[in-house]
Amino acid sequence: MKSEANELFAKAPVPIAVLKNVIPSIISMIMVLLYNLADTYFIGQTKDPLMMSAVSITTPVFFLFMAVGMLFGIGGTSLISRLLGQGNPDKAKHVSSFCFWTSVVVGIIATILIFLFRTQLCYAIGASKDTVKLASDYVWIVGLGIPFLIVSNAFSNIIRAEGRVKTAMVGIVVGNLTNIILDPIFILGFGWGVAGAAIATTIGNVCAALCYIIHLSSKRTALSISPRKYRWINGVATGVFAIGIPASLNSVLLSVSNILINVKMAHFGDLAVAGLGVAMKINMIVVMLLIGLGTGVQPLLGYCFGAKNLKRFKSVLMFTCFVAITMSAIMTVICYFFAKPLTAIFLEDATASAYGISFCRLLIISGPILGILFVLINAIQSTGSAVGALILSISRQGIFFIPVLLLIVAVHYTERALVIAQPIADYMSTLLAIIITMKIYRKAERTMSTPDEVALAQDKED
Repeated sequence: MKSEANELFAKAPVPIAVLKNVIPSIISMIMVLLYNLADTYFIGQTKDPLMMSAVSITTPVFFLFMAVGMLFGIGGTSLISRLLGQGNPDKAKHVSSFCFWTSVVVGIIATILIFLFRTQLCYAIGASKDTVKLASDYVWIVGLGIPFLIVSNAFSNIIRAEGRVKTAMVGIVVGNLTNIILDPIFILGFGWGVAGAAIATTIGNVCAALCYIIHLSSKRTALSISPRKYRWINGVATGVFAIGIPASLNSVLLSVSNILINVKMAHFGDLAVAGLGVAMKINMIVVMLLIGLGTGVQPLLGYCFGAKNLKRFKSVLMFTCFVAITMSAIMTVICYFFAKPLTAIFLEDATASAYGISFCRLLIISGPILGILFVLINAIQSTGSAVGALILSISRQGIFFIPVLLLIVAVHYTERALVIAQPIADYMSTLLAIIITMKIYRKAERTMSTPDEVALAQDKED
């Protein structure tokens, strides 16, 4: 593995190194998108907007547990890639074992809590008396697979830290293809509706996790999930959490903000919630692909940083930003001008569809700049700069979105006004990301001789 990583991370031309890392990551995100859109599409084929509303309401709950997976995944990836760049494979094994077993324990606890409090949870996130039974069914069935969901989300990232980008992609593809194949069978064929979607999702998560467990139990990997390798001291837990918590906060705040906007949108009825859910799924096409770009390049950036190759680090970052701008522009144009046919795929009810088209075009206003934001967030995470990563991670959905949304509710409480809060927050957080990144790298170019000194000085200054 060491020569494989050296060839790709340290020696390959920058465009080739970037594309070989990000293409599998983007393909993985496409599979995640298809999986998310498959649930929405086949639920839409039942022609029951209440089912669509129930699934839309519960989706943010599972974003929370995906965020836990990202905590271990991005935190573990950042630390492991730097350790491998420094030539410390033994500690990398300790980190991967820590991430695996801690993920399993957290997942089991979450499953128990969701089963015990599922009805109360559904009411709290915006379910009405007409949708609470459907939402509750979905929540507790998917909840059974939360340990597998967390593990698969964590190790789809961590495995890339050792240069196994294709292996990481395979697990996601297997899990999501399983879900996509089972969705029409369970939802429409067996007539199980929302419960069928939940069962298909759970089986898909199990299959994805098993793919990674098989790889991590083999001799092909530089990582380990052996309990004997489990360590949480000597910088293992703190190293993972220092980057993982800021990274996961972005997803946690995304879940909280989605729950909040669903609760506020419920004031206008279940059809408005259904339209919002579909618009957010379409917007997710842009967001997830750009997240795939950012997370795909992170191990390469982390390796360069660990090897103290600041010149290559900056070259990789600049090329990735160029790719991000190009992707963002193309996808924004497509989603804006094809909002109507895209919405029609998932909704047939005229009122819900009208909401969906309007909301989709409002959300995509910030599409052109999102690529830069996600690339910069991952770049800072790859350096191990906990303060910068924290600020950037909480900016989009925390520092800006929630206050803007609450201000809109207080001043001009309409359906469209609620939705416009997200683009406003996106532009504000991207501006903040650019300012922070320029500050870090200008200081590096002026005063620092090694990347490690750059991160240390930046954290002390902040």
